[in-house]
Amino acid sequence: MMFDYNVVWDSLPLYLDGMLTTIKLLLISLFFGLLAALPLGIMRVSKKRWVNFPAWLYTYVIRGTPMLVQLFLIYYGLAQFEAVRQSLLWPWLSSATFCACLAFAINTSAYTAEIIAGSLKATPAGEIEAARAMGMSEVTLYRRILLPSAMRRALPQYSNEVIMMLQTTSLASIVTLIDLTGAARTVNAQYYLPFEAYITAGVFYLCLTFVLVRLFRIAERRWLGYLAPRKV
Repeated sequence: MMFDYNVVWDSLPLYLDGMLTTIKLLLISLFFGLLAALPLGIMRVSKKRWVNFPAWLYTYVIRGTPMLVQLFLIYYGLAQFEAVRQSLLWPWLSSATFCACLAFAINTSAYTAEIIAGSLKATPAGEIEAARAMGMSEVTLYRRILLPSAMRRALPQYSNEVIMMLQTTSLASIVTLIDLTGAARTVNAQYYLPFEAYITAGVFYLCLTFVLVRLFRIAERRWLGYLAPRKV
């Protein structure tokens, strides 16, 4: 049996719409996940237990449970509570797009927080001592020295997290969203050609991954060039 290119060609508009949905889910999740991860990462490196422990517990629970379980709990689980259905949040929580973005943002925030915390802990002591010698406050130290330095060093690890989140968005099809994987499921259901359907989706994912990797390589050359070994 030959590969049916006609089915792939006829289904391209559906795949393109699915790709746009995938990109939208990814960007929204990463944006809000990073916003949440910044304070969480700072809390994780605090020496005060009452500050560190809540952030540690959050990242431990989120990283210790499957993404699919988290998505089901938010999309299907919250709907069983009458108080949630009667609340002002219900128009949002009844939306598959909102629930998917919320679940993905929560998930990536935990992993990103640990990446940021690790980068903060790896900050050379000399940088901190020099900043404190200049009389910087704790807030100024984080704003001008620690966070910019940590975010630059975190780029390689964060790029892996972004790629993993791209693959994770494929779970959105389970909650009725037509992303790339949802498009493949629709094509398979229509033509009963799983090979053509999922190979095409895989090619789209590979192309998106290639673009993301290239963008992070450019960012790393721009902001991590000073760490590269000097040529003799």
